[in-house]
Amino acid sequence: MRAIIFLPMSFAHLHVHTEYSLLDGFSNIKKLVKRVKELNMEHVAITDHGTMFGVIDFYKAAKAEGIKPIIGLEAYMAARTMKDKDSKLDRSSTHLLLLAENETGYKNLLKIASAAQMEGFYYYPRIDHDFLASHSEGLIATSGCMSAEIPRALLNENPAEAVKKWDWYADVFGRDRFFVELQQHNIKEITDLNKQLLSLGARYEARFIATNDVHYVNQADARLQDILLAIQTNSTLNDPSRMKMSD
Repeated sequence: MRAIIFLPMSFAHLHVHTEYSLLDGFSNIKKLVKRVKELNMEHVAITDHGTMFGVIDFYKAAKAEGIKPIIGLEAYMAARTMKDKDSKLDRSSTHLLLLAENETGYKNLLKIASAAQMEGFYYYPRIDHDFLASHSEGLIATSGCMSAEIPRALLNENPAEAVKKWDWYADVFGRDRFFVELQQHNIKEITDLNKQLLSLGARYEARFIATNDVHYVNQADARLQDILLAIQTNSTLNDPSRMKMSD
């Protein structure tokens, strides 16, 4: 009988918003990298909303601390195409997490971020599925947070739409470059969502990753990040129904 050997499991935060996610992220880049090193983590990602303005500072700070930087972006996906700008049909968008796996992917991220700002901006810097498909080489995509396409469809009790979106990402990225995020926050909807993702993932033999939607470095920063979020959503802090990251 062979002995069971448990190898140490490493963890890296792959879904991280810095101060460059305006009115949303409160993670100072230098403090973020310092905290990652304190926790003996070897890698960390940057995935700001619709922008890569913080990437150079992040890369330099991570390298200086011996941390491997993972360059990413949380893109905004247009409701229709990135050229459509109808006030009734195109104000909403969904999120998509993208990570560069090589230099080609990094260059495609730059193209995506630039096109989103210069060509697709309408309330948010957006891209669409066609643009993403033509710039997907070297990129890893994930199912994302609750505001992403697949999770939103599941939360809206529309499994058929979730399957349709899943099929598209599986076709464009393949099993090796499309991962399903399982997040753990003190939010009931996420617990329910994870169960649905696990169930649906069996159909695709999906690959899962554990993430948290990081918006600040230390617990003491939670209050200040909460204030930023209230400003972003034009809410007061004492509004019980406002958007909040409860943990």
